[in-house]
Amino acid sequence: MRYTPDLKWSDVTPKANFLNRRQLMAGAGALALGSIAGPALASIQTAPSSYSTDEEPNSYEDATSYNNFYEFGTGKGDPARYSDNLTTDPWSVKIDGLVDRPGDYDLADLTSGVTMEERIYRFRCVEAWAMVIPWVGFELSQILSRVGVQSSAKYVSFETLVRPEEMPGQRYNTLDWPYREGLRLDEAMHPLTIMATGLYGEELPNQNGAPLRLVVPWKYGFKSIKSIVRITLTSEQPETSWNMANPREYGFYCNVNPEVDHPRWSQATERRIGGFIAKRQPTLMMNGYADQVGSLYAGMDLAKDF
Repeated sequence: MRYTPDLKWSDVTPKANFLNRRQLMAGAGALALGSIAGPALASIQTAPSSYSTDEEPNSYEDATSYNNFYEFGTGKGDPARYSDNLTTDPWSVKIDGLVDRPGDYDLADLTSGVTMEERIYRFRCVEAWAMVIPWVGFELSQILSRVGVQSSAKYVSFETLVRPEEMPGQRYNTLDWPYREGLRLDEAMHPLTIMATGLYGEELPNQNGAPLRLVVPWKYGFKSIKSIVRITLTSEQPETSWNMANPREYGFYCNVNPEVDHPRWSQATERRIGGFIAKRQPTLMMNGYADQVGSLYAGMDLAKDF
């Protein structure tokens, strides 16, 4: 079945088992990985999360109909409207740079043996709107540890797929494609930083960044890059798309910070999406995760390093 190019995993696997399908690849997939990208990777295991919020999640419709994904258009409804034709299976991720085992990893092999975990994270972005979404995923640190991060690596950069025939927004120069993002290595290794493959117990919809996206819940939403095809470890701070487009308004870190205003609007409050009215509420420092991640920025001027 794996070698039938027009057959998707969802076509042959019951939905209840779909998110765990990669566990079935642990045997045969590991053998294939050995020939494409070096030694077989060990299974990922995740412990129960202590970071989930007790806030009521948004509806599935909220989370999948109001999105930022400029590869499909700049309107909040464009991703859901125009992403149906995106091909997400098969999918591979190039991991390169300062790692011991670089290579092109098939997604099924890369996540073989993954125990998916549902975590409810508040999700906010620079437009000052917020959602609460139960992401299904695993810690990014586990992939990085398995490929062997070299001692000279200080940053992790990411790139989104470039496929304008399926991503109509890329036919315009809205941004310099591919979409790029980056984290400092200690941010990337934090247990709050996850790679999501689903939400609400379902596979990740195209408009939400299928089949693999980053979720960094203490940062504004555009840092959580979607449809990832490349992860690179570097010694120098990588370029990021919005910082490249407008460095005055978008820094490298982009931590949620109610005390630092965007040049064109206040970030002291945010809109909680859902229902008939988007309610405003106070923005929490680092999205409510300051106790968990604040030490990463000890001694830094967060108004300067924004």
